[in-house]
Amino acid sequence: MEPQPLLFQAPLLHEKVGDTLIQVVPVPPALVQALGGQPNQRVLVTLNGHLLRRGLLPRADGSRYLLLGKLVCQKLGVAVGDQLAVTLAPDPNPDHVDLPDELAEGLDAWPEAAAAFARLTPGRQRGIAYRIDSAKRAETRLQRALHELEQLARMR
Repeated sequence: MEPQPLLFQAPLLHEKVGDTLIQVVPVPPALVQALGGQPNQRVLVTLNGHLLRRGLLPRADGSRYLLLGKLVCQKLGVAVGDQLAVTLAPDPNPDHVDLPDELAEGLDAWPEAAAAFARLTPGRQRGIAYRIDSAKRAETRLQRALHELEQLARMR
């Protein structure tokens, strides 16, 4: 039996990490427990009707939050202070990584890079995908993808 999605309202907040301000959505402790209470648990998140894959990240006080980057906030049309309608469900495929088109095409064309990419942890794979996908210009995404593919092909 598939668990029911958990619904709640939460504000989008700024949180300072070192010298950087990040955008976070706090997750109520009762919902974290209902999802299993695991640190960095992967979840499917629906924010204002948009589906995302995220991890429940821990704070120093033990509470959890969802991290949203500036680009995601722009795509969703949300800003710090906005009240968000949030739905959470455990991710049935927590190791899944959404690949930008430039990276997916490169991995299909370059077997050595694809083999090295497959050996990486899902977190490292997500990091590479994010680095490429976070570029605003198509040319920059392509340059980053080529750089990452070359690095991967050199791995043994």
